[in-house]
Amino acid sequence: MASRETPAVDAAHAAEFHFTYCTESTARTIFESVRVEVGEIADERSGADVTREGRVVTVRVEAADLVALRAAQNTWIRLVEVAEDVAATGQTS
Repeated sequence: MASRETPAVDAAHAAEFHFTYCTESTARTIFESVRVEVGEIADERSGADVTREGRVVTVRVEAADLVALRAAQNTWIRLVEVAEDVAATGQTS
């Protein structure tokens, strides 16, 4: 399941993160929460894509330089963490 397209970046560097959840429903919730940011926070130096297959959400970050890659990685990991926190809160309510 692919997300929206990000603007093309002349990417010399890339990183990919796989987040595995206990249920497909949780993975879908996290995916839907973060995929709306694809294309919204990208800039000319970095971009990202978010996909989901079953219980696994994958975030791929690409950047023109290592500083931009580190910043983009931090942003996307934080977005996933916030989505996880909100999903966990919703499950305990």
